[in-house]
Amino acid sequence: MQSFNPLYHMKQIKQQFSVTYQYATYFTENLFAVENPLLAKAIVAESPPAKCLFVIDSGVVEKWQHLPQAIADYASAYQHQFLLAATLIVPGGEQAKNSQQTLHNVLAAINNYGICRHSYVIAIGGGAVLDMAGYAAAIAHRGVRHIRIPTTVLAQNDSGVGVKNSFNAFGKKNFLGTFQPPVAVINDSRFLETLSDRDWLSGISEAIKVALIKDKDFFEQIERDAAALAQRNLTAMQALIYRCAALHMEHIATNGDPFERGSARPLDFGHWAAHKLESMSNYRLRHGEAVAIGIVIDCLYAFHAGYLSKADACRVINLIKNLNLPTSAPELFEKNADTGTYQVIAGINEFREHLGGTLTITLINAIGSSFEVHSINNTCMEKAIDWLQPSTN
Repeated sequence: MQSFNPLYHMKQIKQQFSVTYQYATYFTENLFAVENPLLAKAIVAESPPAKCLFVIDSGVVEKWQHLPQAIADYASAYQHQFLLAATLIVPGGEQAKNSQQTLHNVLAAINNYGICRHSYVIAIGGGAVLDMAGYAAAIAHRGVRHIRIPTTVLAQNDSGVGVKNSFNAFGKKNFLGTFQPPVAVINDSRFLETLSDRDWLSGISEAIKVALIKDKDFFEQIERDAAALAQRNLTAMQALIYRCAALHMEHIATNGDPFERGSARPLDFGHWAAHKLESMSNYRLRHGEAVAIGIVIDCLYAFHAGYLSKADACRVINLIKNLNLPTSAPELFEKNADTGTYQVIAGINEFREHLGGTLTITLINAIGSSFEVHSINNTCMEKAIDWLQPSTN
């Protein structure tokens, strides 16, 4: 038996390196008009043309039936820059992130059309399709370049401009996922024109969220523009999307934790309840609608816990109502048969499990001012939900 060498046992090799990420969010109209070179310029190839696979939300194609042909015409006009490999139409909405078959189809297309690490997956659609396609791009070949073209308010001002990609699994939202920044995000405001009123309005909740935790002036701008936004004024919406996207991207770049390795996640203010309500409603609630309810719950909790004035809490609730967003849903009042407590409160622990580490919930103590708590007083949370009971208000 050979002797133990303690000096060798204690040796180690350490290394440290950093990687710089850079990408831009562009704002335009009529992206696939041949005279608009923005997309072609965003596709950078070492030896052009670069091969591109387009993954398109079926809901977008229903409203923009000419889109696949417009993409083909655009690719033909810029064939020196990129080569259209294929256009793959996939189901939109949350089912895009729930269907293993849809994810497999995207991965199969990446394989079948020879999409490599110097090629591009270009996703066009709402946040769920962008999440799923981005996840497929991130895990294929350990990372295929991807470009996002968000088509909803929520995706253009929030989910589409970040660095996360995800897929649902085991009954949990975003259980699978990667941190893989896109090469570019391109917001074409023309896509917003065909949104339903429900989808137009629901994305505004993410702007309210980021304004509440970061920017009082932005919150007051949303208050001033509430009537115009509710009446589908595109100029007001463009201003909201631009400011909201800027705040989200600034946070990612400057908060010191872009890949969320810690326990805090300020941009998920109101989201612990939102994620739970989405699953409880079997995704009948839009994400933005659930976030609106989650914001109301956390503002009322902050009031009952003594952190937030009643005037500020009511101001938030009034804005949400003025935008025709929900402040409650039937699922919110469902109770556990054994404990008699509201089922939605279980979302707090599920939120902690998803993040790992110490429970960290972002709250506000004034409009534009946020702080973190590491425990929740269930009595105060029950009071917050009680306050929203139809018989109470």
